[in-house]
Amino acid sequence: MKLANPLQYPLAVLAGGVFLVGGVRLGGLPSVVAIPGAVAIATAGAAVLKSRAPDTVELANKVINREFQQVRQQAVALGTRADELNAEATKLLTASEQIELLGVVQYACDRTQELPQKIDQLALRMAGNDALLSVNDLESQLKQAEIKVRNSKGVAQEQWGKLANSLKRNIALAKQGEDARQAQLANLSTLIAESGGVLQQLQNKLRTADLTSEIAADELRELSDEFKGFQENVDVLIA
Repeated sequence: MKLANPLQYPLAVLAGGVFLVGGVRLGGLPSVVAIPGAVAIATAGAAVLKSRAPDTVELANKVINREFQQVRQQAVALGTRADELNAEATKLLTASEQIELLGVVQYACDRTQELPQKIDQLALRMAGNDALLSVNDLESQLKQAEIKVRNSKGVAQEQWGKLANSLKRNIALAKQGEDARQAQLANLSTLIAESGGVLQQLQNKLRTADLTSEIAADELRELSDEFKGFQENVDVLIA
């Protein structure tokens, strides 16, 4: 049975919490016994729940599948970091005038949690008869990206421009009869890495900036907008 992060399984955390409270208050267990016991129960519960969860998508092409699994693991790891950032922001942004900023950070964290599921959706499209990516699909994605380029500016426009160029390369590969799925997964991997960089910047701002300053608030909003751009790029690739 594989280990799992209890924080990703609320029922497992609840079971550990019930043991901790019941053991200390009702059973009279010392904290040095109750706390490790609660952790063990939460960890074991998470492992059981994970073992009962449906297996992740597997692709027939071994090379493509290996790269897909790596990208998915990258997304799951980023989700764990987002959990930590969310908890940290909740502790730091407590004033009533900071509620909007807390929402900005939580939005970024929530969107990050969606990444593994979105990547599974892409894998389902890639699976089946091991066919190459459809040129029509890629051209549809390119049209969406080019519209975004025309209707955006600044960092967002730059991000959409990069995606449009990547899609053009993928279309060229597909028309040559080569498998463009590896390029598509490479694009996703890059977007996830860049999203992780923005999350790190958000965390740095939370830890070092004067959170009552309007300048710091604007910087947090700008980082959130930049992160939103990366997520929209992911949506185009997976649509």
